[in-house]
Amino acid sequence: MHSTLKEVIFGPMRLPFLVLTPACVVLGAATATWSGSPLNFSYLTLALIGAVGAHISVNALNEYHDFESGLDFNTEPTPFSGGSGSLPRNPDKSHVALITGITSLTVTGLIGVYFLHIRGVWLLPVGLLGFVTIVAYTKWITKNPFLCLIAPGLGFGPFMVMGTDFVLTGTYSWTSFIASLVPFFLVSDLLLLNQFPDVEADRAVGRHHFPIAIGRKASVTLYVAFLGSTYATVVIGYVAGKFPWEGFLALGSIIFAIPTVRGVARFADDMPRLIPYMGRNVVVIILTPVLLAIGLFIGH
Repeated sequence: MHSTLKEVIFGPMRLPFLVLTPACVVLGAATATWSGSPLNFSYLTLALIGAVGAHISVNALNEYHDFESGLDFNTEPTPFSGGSGSLPRNPDKSHVALITGITSLTVTGLIGVYFLHIRGVWLLPVGLLGFVTIVAYTKWITKNPFLCLIAPGLGFGPFMVMGTDFVLTGTYSWTSFIASLVPFFLVSDLLLLNQFPDVEADRAVGRHHFPIAIGRKASVTLYVAFLGSTYATVVIGYVAGKFPWEGFLALGSIIFAIPTVRGVARFADDMPRLIPYMGRNVVVIILTPVLLAIGLFIGH
């Protein structure tokens, strides 16, 4: 494959970020196992492919719309924000990112239709809301601070975790709902923090998220509240009898979270010094649901 074409196909997919998807799908598999359902690896594989397709789609469509709006030409890319830079380097190939996004979404949709046939119409609310979130995210959701905050968390939390659990069990459960709140808070935090470097550029193209609406310093308070809610969720899950005590493994990521919070609070307005803490934040976001999943598997 020609190197330019390879870049404009795989660049907008943001491959390094796709590791988040298996973490959330595995958590859904863990809640299904904890609930007593046998693990159907064929269904789990299809669910993972569908989830990865959804993640690729939102990434690629986001890159396409950011290029078309001119945002990509005004951002200072970091390892965690500002896009891949693939389209500004290859401006005549932006349509490839659009095709990638639509194709990936189609694959996800076909898998969703298959599971609707297998598991029934109660999967439809999660599927439709996920579809709408992907399509509407960059052009509409990013213009509303509240929706911009919760949409990523809903996608990787309730939609992905509960969706995986449902295709494995055929029903929804309180365990999957409570567990899904862990990535809900974490992924919302991930996108919130990743918006810090792009405040000026995002404002120029009409975006309106919390770092723009209330400032970076005030957004740190929101970041800390969501992070604290993550760990509170784990405790609530145990107290409610929906998690085994092994679920407390998820609290292990606190050793990374505490210094991350301190760094984010200290360097909220200092982008070069904030970047390492954005990286540590990614570790917390991926490690926590994985540890919870391990706890649920062990406690089964």
